[in-house]
Amino acid sequence: MGKKLEKGLKEKNASAVSQDEENPNKTPEPYSCTGNFQADFTELCRRNSMTYIPPIIPRARPPTVMGHTESGKPDKGKGKAPQAPVEPDPDPEQDLDGEGVEAPPKTFTMKDKFEYFRPSVQVEMENFDKPDTVTEIYIRGWKIVEPIMEIFKQCWPKMAKLHTINLWNCGLSGEVITILASTITEIPEMRNLVLDGNTVVEENWHELMGEESPIQNLSLRHCGITDKGAEQIGQALGSTKRCNTKLISLNLSGNRITDVGAEHLALGLRMNRNLMSLSLASNFIGDKGASKIAEILSRFPLTHEEVVERRKHFSEKDFPERNKSPPGSRRDGSKDRPASVRSQSHMDKDKKGSKASAKKKDPKGKDAKEEEKHDKTKKKEKEDKTLTKKESRGTKGDKSGTVGGRSSGVFNINRPLIMASIAADTKGNKGKGKGKDKTKQAAQEVEDLSGGEVVNPLTDVADFIDGQLWVSGNRVLINLNLSRNKIAESGMNNLLKAMQYQTTILMDNKSGGTGLMRIALLKNKISPEHDVMRKLNDIMLHKDPYYKQPPQTPDGQSTT
Repeated sequence: MGKKLEKGLKEKNASAVSQDEENPNKTPEPYSCTGNFQADFTELCRRNSMTYIPPIIPRARPPTVMGHTESGKPDKGKGKAPQAPVEPDPDPEQDLDGEGVEAPPKTFTMKDKFEYFRPSVQVEMENFDKPDTVTEIYIRGWKIVEPIMEIFKQCWPKMAKLHTINLWNCGLSGEVITILASTITEIPEMRNLVLDGNTVVEENWHELMGEESPIQNLSLRHCGITDKGAEQIGQALGSTKRCNTKLISLNLSGNRITDVGAEHLALGLRMNRNLMSLSLASNFIGDKGASKIAEILSRFPLTHEEVVERRKHFSEKDFPERNKSPPGSRRDGSKDRPASVRSQSHMDKDKKGSKASAKKKDPKGKDAKEEEKHDKTKKKEKEDKTLTKKESRGTKGDKSGTVGGRSSGVFNINRPLIMASIAADTKGNKGKGKGKDKTKQAAQEVEDLSGGEVVNPLTDVADFIDGQLWVSGNRVLINLNLSRNKIAESGMNNLLKAMQYQTTILMDNKSGGTGLMRIALLKNKISPEHDVMRKLNDIMLHKDPYYKQPPQTPDGQSTT
């Protein structure tokens, strides 16, 4: 019986295998990636019936001298495995004439030319013995189409240590950029993205800078970006509604950006207070574009849309109860207008009715009334104090600055509401014995809050000049590269004024950033020996963090 049973099971399994082979259209089970890039990529390529599967190889590194430590001394000590004997150098080769032939250098490895140009994926790993520790991926010189990108979309999110992707000259398309933009949001440690040498007709690079994008360093060199792409990138950098809060470095050198594109990028930098490095080298930017960039570095007037957003921001901070909907019983009382806009007379009647009912029903209504009166008095004192501060900062011609019954002084608020509440709490505790200590503690909290957070440009102090509100410019950007453009004397002069303004304002207030520390302006339409260039270089020389003063002689003179 046992032998017959085994024979029957074998025949049943053989028939099942034959049925699977006869039915090749049967869909296999979905593959779940494990984080092992080589195994996952190879298996997914095989399931997609790819004729050639690009190998995954370690990125080439210069060879190191074996048998020596980092200090250059041979290893010493007991308990170490015996090293293999060093092979003697082979005899030098000789040509037909008997002369010695120079041996190839040992700083690189030789490969067959066809093998070298075959598509491959180069990786950097923390530990080459552990295939799941891939940290960087480099793909160079072969076209990445949508099916390959879909495979990468399944593999990369499972790689816990991946932080850099470099796709150089890979012939990317707009659809591939869209897939890549949705993929990088799912990679846990993603920070650096390099897409140099990819010309995309759609120019949808802004999709890589969305709200959920974790990219901190983005390089788009030699991608053929025009003013159309620069406009979309500028909108992704910042607007009155939203700003990119992750991107730190953006490289747009070697593209086709003109003055129009530079103006769009400058508009993005008006509200962006996170980008620290911007490279626009080797473009077609002239005086107009440079002047617009200089404007956002010094100070600029707010547009009508920005003024409206500024008012909304302050009204939400000063009166947060406006956003709360009233109780249902009161909402039912008004039929002619919405519950949020009720007449003053109706509100007074409700107050009188509530007071009368409170007197009849609640025996402790008197105490509640006194508490309510006390709260109103404190609130009124707080509002009066805020208004006096606003009026003291206002300028002449308040009538021209009123918008909707509010004076122009409402825009001169310098502290967030949380700082004002700290000061109010300190004022209420003055009569107590530990009032001085609490005052110092509150002042310290205010300093910590103002120094730790980046100032929102819409809530910064504004000056009312000629019917416009002027705010300080971007002082978070510390590196700007405008080399090899078409900037002449006019644009350089505006950049000089911007740097002079930043130097002046940083003497009084450094909470908004350090200002521009490095600027590259070589090979523009102005001589390096021009007076404007000399003044600009003198200002920036001492701001450069890598600048070192020349050593001085005992007489007090520098050696240079």
